[in-house]
Amino acid sequence: MRLAIIVMSFLLVTLPWDYAAAKQGPLPCSVRPKSGTPAAGLSALATVSQADAERTAVESLKASAPTTVIEGELELEHGCLVYSFDIRVSGRDGVEEVLIDAGTGKVLSHTHESSKREGAERAQEKESH
Repeated sequence: MRLAIIVMSFLLVTLPWDYAAAKQGPLPCSVRPKSGTPAAGLSALATVSQADAERTAVESLKASAPTTVIEGELELEHGCLVYSFDIRVSGRDGVEEVLIDAGTGKVLSHTHESSKREGAERAQEKESH
């Protein structure tokens, strides 16, 4: 019974996110690595530095409160090479996830992740690694 509650809770958190991501469609990005490109080769395809991408991500929030970048990484998202940043804004619950095009430095996506969703995503990442 307890396992069923945990599974249902996880599904209630992840299904709306997956539906929203599917509804969003493909990202309009400039770098789409070929399938099978090794992770080590991805950084060579990025023409924007992580520091510049992070600065763009933080500035795009236009937050009046202090911000803290919790995590930033170069990754494939919906087939696009992007820098993904989780940014905490003081006084707000959860984090802001901002995706920056690794080729142009433009903001591709900005979504708010509640604390619940953030925790579920981190647990899922731990399982896949």
